[in-house]
Amino acid sequence: MTRLYIGLIGAIALAGAALQPSLSRAQSNNDISYNAAMRIFRIDAAGTTYAFGINNVDELQPVYWGPQLATNDHFPATHEKPEAAAFDASVTTTPNEYAGWGGGLYVEPALKVTFPDGNRDLVLHYVSHQIHQNDLVITTKDIERSFYVELHYSVDPHTGIIGRSAVITNGTQAPVIIEQAAAASWSLPRGDDYSLRYLTGRWAGEWGLQKQTIRPGETVLQSKRGSTGHQNNPWFAIERGEHADEDTGEVWFGALAWSGSWRITVEQDQLQQIRVTGGFNPFDFGYKLLPGQHLETPVFYGGFSKDGIGGASRLLHRFELTKIVPNAPNPRPRPVIYNSWEATGFNVDEPGQEALAEKAASIGVERFIMDDGWFGQRKDDHAGLGDWYVNQQKFPHGLKPLIDKVHALGMDFGLWVEPEMVNPNSDLYRKHPDWVLNFTGRPRTEQRNQLVLNLARTDVREYVYGFLDNLLSHNQIAFLKWDYNRNWSEPGWPAVAPDEQKAVYVKYVRNLYSILQELHTKYPNVEIESCSGGGGRVDLGILGLTDEVWPSDNTDPFDRLRIQDGFTYAYSPGVMMAWVTDSPNWVNHRTTSLTYRFLSSMQGSLGVGANLNQWTSTDFATAKAMVEAYKRVRETVQHGSLYRLVSPRDGSEVSVTESVSLNRQQGVLFAFLHSSQMGYPFPRVYLRGLDPGKDYRISSISGSVASDSPEVASGSYWMNHGLDIDLRGDFQAAAFRFDETNTNTHP
Repeated sequence: MTRLYIGLIGAIALAGAALQPSLSRAQSNNDISYNAAMRIFRIDAAGTTYAFGINNVDELQPVYWGPQLATNDHFPATHEKPEAAAFDASVTTTPNEYAGWGGGLYVEPALKVTFPDGNRDLVLHYVSHQIHQNDLVITTKDIERSFYVELHYSVDPHTGIIGRSAVITNGTQAPVIIEQAAAASWSLPRGDDYSLRYLTGRWAGEWGLQKQTIRPGETVLQSKRGSTGHQNNPWFAIERGEHADEDTGEVWFGALAWSGSWRITVEQDQLQQIRVTGGFNPFDFGYKLLPGQHLETPVFYGGFSKDGIGGASRLLHRFELTKIVPNAPNPRPRPVIYNSWEATGFNVDEPGQEALAEKAASIGVERFIMDDGWFGQRKDDHAGLGDWYVNQQKFPHGLKPLIDKVHALGMDFGLWVEPEMVNPNSDLYRKHPDWVLNFTGRPRTEQRNQLVLNLARTDVREYVYGFLDNLLSHNQIAFLKWDYNRNWSEPGWPAVAPDEQKAVYVKYVRNLYSILQELHTKYPNVEIESCSGGGGRVDLGILGLTDEVWPSDNTDPFDRLRIQDGFTYAYSPGVMMAWVTDSPNWVNHRTTSLTYRFLSSMQGSLGVGANLNQWTSTDFATAKAMVEAYKRVRETVQHGSLYRLVSPRDGSEVSVTESVSLNRQQGVLFAFLHSSQMGYPFPRVYLRGLDPGKDYRISSISGSVASDSPEVASGSYWMNHGLDIDLRGDFQAAAFRFDETNTNTHP
């Protein structure tokens, strides 16, 4: 989002409001307008209108968020609401775009501070604004002190998704402690028929989609772990009313772009007003803001769909691919990868990796990735993290011979790293024991035999960037699998004053982002995957700086149907890595065919992680055919429109997904059956998203359809008549392409 940071020196006269021109969309030639007579801001884009105003007490008050209204529709002037009772004053009953805590506010505030004299009352009034194309910046100020908050709005004209954030500036002459800082509060139309969807999980069991009725009180989604976390993801969707399927009804949705501790509060107040407030997690939070300094919050994105939760996810996917990921708006197709972890574990060496590379190349793999074990004294997970030099016993001539071999086989080379961690058994820790998060004199909790480096420190930040820069500058590496295998404990920072230590929650993540950004700038062709024991750090913040994410360490292909289903409510299949691994799978000891495993993984960005040393010639032939088939549909799968036709959740025996290319020239259908029962046939499948007036030829990737199915039919036929797939047995799968033909179009 474009930052129009306004210098805030001294007091700004409140009379500045009167100097703002009346801006219509026609006058400003953008999607943001301001009606000076009514003092209403309006954002229109992609079938959505978002409006708020400056009310009679100069506070910003939400007005409307929903389907786009006519250009000549005008909102009445905003006014402070009357108190509902002596217990609910107007400050609580009046919706607020960004409320400071003060004046008897009892709903969730966006901002809470403590001034040096003990005052904790903060009331923010409108001062001025600037509109520049698709960006709006509004300056607000405390009613008595030189304390400012800039509210930033940026709208994507193609999806209607709005990004909101705040820049908090201390214009006083003394330090201020920020105790709570949200990026934004979103207000929905008042009502009592809303339901909330959100994502929960744990390691190896991420992306569980939850749904509950919104009732009076608060639902809190959060991570206090220092990173995004497996347990909740910073995404929400709110539906109004009950819907027959996922492609109908009104849905408000949002996602927080922050990779540290976060919190989203969904609240229904006493008057059935719904608001969603999200930003930094206030738990253990206290950011000391010196005079003249500012704190910038994360961005909290919000959008609206009238096409159900499926429409909401498709909007979010399009936004991620065209606005968020590093190569937006034209992200590169994810290559088919091979990763050596399950084949070799820590026991990597030059001959073994070269042999695996030869096998991977034979099935059409495009990127070979060597995983853990190549550096320091790394023989297992007890040692080596932090010592990022090539192990000379395993690679006596460095990485170059292996990389050259991989390149000669027609693949590019990737490498596993875990830059933010250190083993106590390492040269780095023995030299710099103060570099980890710790409280003086307290135990240092190890998880996976490792500690967390305090990336908030400048020296640690420079060390991490330095070894990565050295690694990339001296080797032809195209990809880094960036892992992060534990959460924080003892989040102390003894090198700074006690009242500054809690800034670690912000400065750590900012330095992480700065490293990724600097690497991307210097090495624009190097791609990075965000991995954190699976889906422990997936959010729109890290996605803006990495090219793909690892959704789960669980690669069981049946479990993955549900994991991938939940993932796609918030994130695009174009960033979702999915591996084909060995059977029986290590998670559940479940046995599945290689075809089933491939089709499960082909719904995202395809990878292979199986031990190729144990494959038969039949396995290699199957894999080669599947990889070739995937390459013919990968653009549609990764960057097309996803329709979840049948959900694998809630004990469903069936799962069906469909991807349609943006030009609607190709559709790809994946169907899965857990178990046949009592001889019933597989349910008829009704496609979506095709052009009803065009003809499509069906071809099999794997599996067959009913004998009386046409080879060519209109999009209308496939969507309304449907398709009968021949699937029987246990853990069966099929996949089909639908390619537009040059035959007659239909009316």
